[in-house]
Amino acid sequence: QVQLVESGGGLVQAGGSLRLSCAASGSIFSINTMGWYRQAPGKQRELVAAITSGGSRNYVDSVKGRFTISRDNAKNTVYLQMNSLKPEDTAVYYCNTYGSIRYLTWGQGTQVTVSS
Repeated sequence: QVQLVESGGGLVQAGGSLRLSCAASGSIFSINTMGWYRQAPGKQRELVAAITSGGSRNYVDSVKGRFTISRDNAKNTVYLQMNSLKPEDTAVYYCNTYGSIRYLTWGQGTQVTVSS
């Protein structure tokens, strides 16, 4: 059973940057696509970025050009570099599989708060 632990969130002013990490117990090499999700208060969880095992990347339009997803399969870790942050990016951020038959068990997430 793979466990996911997100970290790196915090409080940042608009225009600032944060780097999130998702550490997985066990190998993620066999997982084709990993993604970062976020959930704001009163809203459903949404996918914001995804990356395949081969390094192909996709982003939701609202973060394109500002966020960069990456993965280090040897370290079983997925990253999300977030630049030019906006107040509307405020949410709890999670990582998990994307497009697989099942999600892994969700971690606790990491809070990102962007002030104006």
